[in-house]
Amino acid sequence: MESPLIKMARFTKAFTLVELLVTLVVTSILLLAVTTLAFAMSNATRDSDDTTLKEAQLRQARLRIGELIRNCKLICAAPDNDLVVWAADPNNDGQINVREIVYIERGDALDTLRLCRFSPAEGAVITLGDLAQATTKDLLVSQYAETRIALIPACQNVQFQLDTAPPFTQRVVISFRLAENGVPHPYEVTVALRGWAGNLLNEAGDAVVGDDD
Repeated sequence: MESPLIKMARFTKAFTLVELLVTLVVTSILLLAVTTLAFAMSNATRDSDDTTLKEAQLRQARLRIGELIRNCKLICAAPDNDLVVWAADPNNDGQINVREIVYIERGDALDTLRLCRFSPAEGAVITLGDLAQATTKDLLVSQYAETRIALIPACQNVQFQLDTAPPFTQRVVISFRLAENGVPHPYEVTVALRGWAGNLLNEAGDAVVGDDD
């Protein structure tokens, strides 16, 4: 017959094992909760970072494109997937110089929004007829150093909507879809030319004349 001390010892050992199992279960639950919380916080941080980046890109695109088109002389042409802008005439010669033009590019797949300009070593006049040709940009790239500024590197379905065909365009709408946290949202930039230089065009509107008479 077992003594009361032996019975108590067995009961104590069994109770200690149960406590250990309970502790392991509770610890596992806590670890799972902590891991889930950490994963959720990581996703939230990543989503927040993505939203912040996209908002910054959107602000930059609106600012740069808005200033460019609002203050430009003419929307010269819309060849292929680009929009060609005569940004300024700093030498006041009434002619379009290569270094004065800016291409607003949307890419072959209409999935980007960026600016492209050229820096020729010396002034080179270019005509509206040349700018209307899709091959002209490739020729300029081969001849001069180009600078590209990515405004929105990755977007969808970029579209240019003009109130009338260049070079008579006075209002431009650029629409696109931008994915934020995997969800695409529609955006658009609407800009009107502040100082359209129509007085520099000939009667047919297919060439820039050298004075403003």
